Order: sequence, then C-alpha cells, then structure tokens
Amino acid sequence: MVKSPTAKSWFPYALLVAAAIALDQWVKYLVETGLAFQEKVDLVPFLALYRTYNTGIAFSMFSSFGDTGLVVIAAFVVAFVLYLAARTPPGHVLTRIGFALIVGGALGNLFDRVTYGHVIDYILFHTPVWSFAIFNLADAFIAIGAVVVVFDELIGWRREAKPSSD
Repeated sequence: MVKSPTAKSWFPYALLVAAAIALDQWVKYLVETGLAFQEKVDLVPFLALYRTYNTGIAFSMFSSFGDTGLVVIAAFVVAFVLYLAARTPPGHVLTRIGFALIVGGALGNLFDRVTYGHVIDYILFHTPVWSFAIFNLADAFIAIGAVVVVFDELIGWRREAKPSSD
C-alpha cells in the first residue's frame, strides 16, 4: 500500500496526540489509585496534589449541560481544532504541534467524561490566601497548545508585516 504524502506529513502530529492522551491517562490512573480523594498533598509551598472531580469544563463551567451536552461540546471543539489544523500550511510546524497538544488534551478529558462522567483533576497552585482552579495534565496540554498556536501566529504575522527592502 502506498502512503500519501499528506498522511505521512500528519504522522508526527498524530503520534504527539497519542502520546499526550497516553501520558494524561497514565498519570490520572496513578492519581486515582494512589492519591486520597480531596486531601491536599503539598509538594512545595505553592503547589499541591489534590484529587477531585470536575463535572464541567474549563474551571467547572457548563456543568449544568450534563454529560451528554459536555461530550457534544468537547467533540465539536476537537472537530473544529482538527479542521483548523487541516487548513494549516505544512510549514507551520509550531502551529501544528500546538493543535496536536490541544486535541490530545481535549481527547484525554473527553475519555474521562465518557468513561466516568467527570474529569479527574489533581494539580493545585495556591498561596496561603489564594488558590487557582484545580486542573490536570490534559488541561495543561490544551493551555500550552493554545499558547504555542498564538505565539506561532504572532510570529508569522510579524514576518508578513515587515516591509521588504527591495
């Protein structure tokens, strides 16, 4: 069977998606089997492990949509990001990496939602008087991917905006 150049060019990104999902699910398994529910384990003064369940998306938003509604939203987001990735020129490697991280993180959380009816969260940044929302590795992949996409787009925009010295 002859592979098309398009399929071959997407292979590294598909591999990154699979690695992100596998790493996310492995860490969540370790958290589920080794960390007490809703008991804070301080790692350093500003970072703790704290296993809890998120019934919404992105900081518990939309939890009133129910499992089916959230699965539909997550599937739509993944489809939209894949659409954007497919329209990204091959030379935009950073953007494609960013999209792969977003898709991997979203699918990791989608797997939780479909399997358990919630997403397993366990990372807590905090100070004595403030704490950030509890999140997981999949959320970090999504956030890092989004930053990478925006960064690469800004770099591309700046390159195109520079006047040529002909």
